[in-house]
Amino acid sequence: MRRDFEEPVRPRSEQVIGREELLGRARGQLSRGGSLLLHGPPGIGKSTVLRAITAEYAESARTVLRCSATESESHLPFLALVDLLGLVADEVADALPAPQQAALEAALTGRAESSLHQDGLALRLAVLSVLRALAAKGPVLLVADDLQWLDAPSAELLAFAARRLGGMPVRMLGAVRTGTEPKEQEHDPYLRAYPPETLALRLPPLSRPQVSELLTARGYGGLRRSTLRDIHHTSGGNPLFALEIGRALAESPTPPRPGEPLPVPTSLRALVLSRLELLSDEARQTLLVASAGARPTQSLLESAGRPDAEAEIALAASLGLVAAQGPDGHGPDGQESAVRFAHPLVSAALYAQATPQDRRAAHAALSTAASEPIERARHLALATTGTDEQVAARLSEAAALARDRGAPSVAAQLGLLAARHTPADSHVGADERRLRSAEDALTSGEIDLAREVARDVLERAADPAVRVRAWMVVIDSAGQAMADVEAVFPQALADAGEDPRLLALVRYQLAWRALLVEGAMGKGREEAARAARLAATAGDRSTELLALSFQAQMETLMGHPAAPATLEKALAEPQDLRVAVDHNGAGATRFRWLIMSDQLTDARVSITRLLGEVRRRGIVESEVHFLRGLAETELRSGHCGRALDLAHESLRLARDTGIGEAAGNMFTSLAEAAGGDAHRALVLAGDAVRRAEDDGDLIYLSRALGALGHAQLVAGDAAGTVRSLRRARESEQRLGISDPARGRWHGDLAEALVLVGEPAEAQDVITATREHAIRLRRASVLAVLDRAEALVKAATGQHEAAVQQLTSAQDRLAQLGYGLEEARAAFALARLRAEQSGRGSYDEAARLFRRCRAMPWLRQLEAVAAASAAPVAASSAVSAPTAPESVLPHLDRLASTERQVAALVLEGATNREIAARLFISVKTVEATLTRVYRKLGIRSRVDIVRLAAGRHRGD
Repeated sequence: MRRDFEEPVRPRSEQVIGREELLGRARGQLSRGGSLLLHGPPGIGKSTVLRAITAEYAESARTVLRCSATESESHLPFLALVDLLGLVADEVADALPAPQQAALEAALTGRAESSLHQDGLALRLAVLSVLRALAAKGPVLLVADDLQWLDAPSAELLAFAARRLGGMPVRMLGAVRTGTEPKEQEHDPYLRAYPPETLALRLPPLSRPQVSELLTARGYGGLRRSTLRDIHHTSGGNPLFALEIGRALAESPTPPRPGEPLPVPTSLRALVLSRLELLSDEARQTLLVASAGARPTQSLLESAGRPDAEAEIALAASLGLVAAQGPDGHGPDGQESAVRFAHPLVSAALYAQATPQDRRAAHAALSTAASEPIERARHLALATTGTDEQVAARLSEAAALARDRGAPSVAAQLGLLAARHTPADSHVGADERRLRSAEDALTSGEIDLAREVARDVLERAADPAVRVRAWMVVIDSAGQAMADVEAVFPQALADAGEDPRLLALVRYQLAWRALLVEGAMGKGREEAARAARLAATAGDRSTELLALSFQAQMETLMGHPAAPATLEKALAEPQDLRVAVDHNGAGATRFRWLIMSDQLTDARVSITRLLGEVRRRGIVESEVHFLRGLAETELRSGHCGRALDLAHESLRLARDTGIGEAAGNMFTSLAEAAGGDAHRALVLAGDAVRRAEDDGDLIYLSRALGALGHAQLVAGDAAGTVRSLRRARESEQRLGISDPARGRWHGDLAEALVLVGEPAEAQDVITATREHAIRLRRASVLAVLDRAEALVKAATGQHEAAVQQLTSAQDRLAQLGYGLEEARAAFALARLRAEQSGRGSYDEAARLFRRCRAMPWLRQLEAVAAASAAPVAASSAVSAPTAPESVLPHLDRLASTERQVAALVLEGATNREIAARLFISVKTVEATLTRVYRKLGIRSRVDIVRLAAGRHRGD
């Protein structure tokens, strides 16, 4: 089909959220002259996407034909044909033969009896002739929504014409409803009404951040993250369902408390429960009990007093209310399969329409039937009205069990239930239980819930100890934006009085305030030391360890000689395991010390252990930080692809929880600049700078400026690099940061200064930085400075000395294990030799960049080599893609873990190394590779490399 349509300029539609990838594929298909069929379940957004695509391409078409069928009118013959051709047929009717004219007029006007049986070929040819005649005058866009309701004669006529429009500028866009559960080839019957090679795209559910963005765009923002999580789960990511629930929440005078079910509006109940009337009262009760359970199995339902559960669930499955189970009711692992509703909304609607008495009865039955103690306690609470110390105590025990199992979010919900059931005269007060719940919410990343609970406690609590703990939650929930809670500190100090234990808590937070708000690193160190002394006096080892860890961090960044001794104190026994694995604890401080001291192997072991432990405990905030730490270790080691994957994983988690997004953007920018895309790196770093400025976060501002300057250097903007890194330098001087291993921007600044013609200033930067690097024994920083100094020498005509210095720097960086920095030195050396001799080879630098998978640097090298006409040898290994998708064919066949394993195979990693880096077992690696071989039609690891090499050569 000819490409007679111009691809339109595309402003981003405000109504289409979370469909960027799908829209990209649709645009690619349409720009090639193809047609498109969208499909998916009700409410998934097919019509919205169809309208957006139509709006984009309608202006480039001379004729736009539209129809939108409805179920109530699907029995009317030729109705869709009337919608499509009724207003345009007269334009070309005179050119039709008389029999075709008559047949078409009869079908469109209904003035005479007409049918496909009666008019047959004439009517088919008439529709085809009209479309051809319109296409002869200019491009035609035919848009049909809700194809499932298209009347049969119109569908047959469209199918006849579509098969015969080859070579004509006619594109067809359509949308059809298919089932909630994806079924293979379910949309095939509708493709028959479309041209051959039509692209069928299924709309997937929205992610949680996308649902949040959608709700905010429609005026339902400002919800707790826990509420957003519940909306996403209940809606199953369906945009219509999410919006209806959001509207119901906005209209409700009393929004649900944490842990309570969401309101399900009547419109959605009718949509998903229309077939419930076909069930008996007993079967409906069985489904209600299933909706109240966390993992309802047939045996659990029977134990909960539903003896006919098997038959009732089977009937519900036949009606599409629950998913069909396996033949024996067990999964591949041998465990009994849970009863799974066809959509989460079915379960929510069933529960919502039940009376409070029926709900309590369902929970009462489950409280004795469930074998899991956490579930039993939850059901007991939901079956109980009023206060009851015995129930509250059981809930507190269940919360502690959930906490130990690494489920702090569950612990937070159980803690709130415990507080709700706590009598006024209980020896453990309700506020104490609320505070523990708030601290669990902080741990799980539910920041807004933690803040809300703490504020609730502060409104009524009089006990100083309770109030100070609540203030600590409020401060912690502010994250990096500590300036937003300035007014809290005087109140917290007043509540602490002269109590050393409470004062230690407040002084520790004041240390962070001094650092983040004032940028006073020395003052922060003094406050931390003061907090440590107070905590030691009070016997509060946890706060003492946190304060010592903070003090050690400040001393490390300041280059203070006491740093090793303070770190040793923070690591001394006795330890608090929770503090030891916290992102502000001694373990994290030790990791930072190791990576700044060039001990990359030990740093990787340390951060991997910490990451595994916080994942086991469900400490989300620390997981965000430790993912970033592992990514930094991989980046320093030259594993750019792996670093990029980890950085994005950390950033996704940060955005999902609202924890440290500015820092996530900053580090992901560094990873993108190394192994991804320079433009994305610029965008992320620019956003990190703006966020740090808005938050008044002076510490991360200097880091963000360092990332921005690096991205600008990779993108070829030396002047921008100089501007950004001069600001970073001034910021760190004001903060008192003297350790160059903290930001590692110094070599970039010197290199950029040479590029803009300022070698003298570059040498000043090198000399000043080298003094601190020598004192602190930062070997990798010294090697990078030597690389930059060689460029200064080359710029001043000292070519031989520059070559010697670059060669030495490359060798030292290789010995230290800094793969990307080694490759950059090799690149600089190749350029210098090419400038000296007028010719040269970039093969060694290209090989090193490929090994690192440093795609932006490889692009830069290829551009330089092309400008100098210097050849770059093709590698038999991978050509440094950012991810295996760019080199392996048929990647759509591989799952996420399979792609990651394939990428590491391309890096030359062994199965044991892959297992360590992906946190999986060696057996899992072996099984995954077996699946990769089968899906790609190959036999060994070597074949993966050969496929990649063939892809690179264009074989």
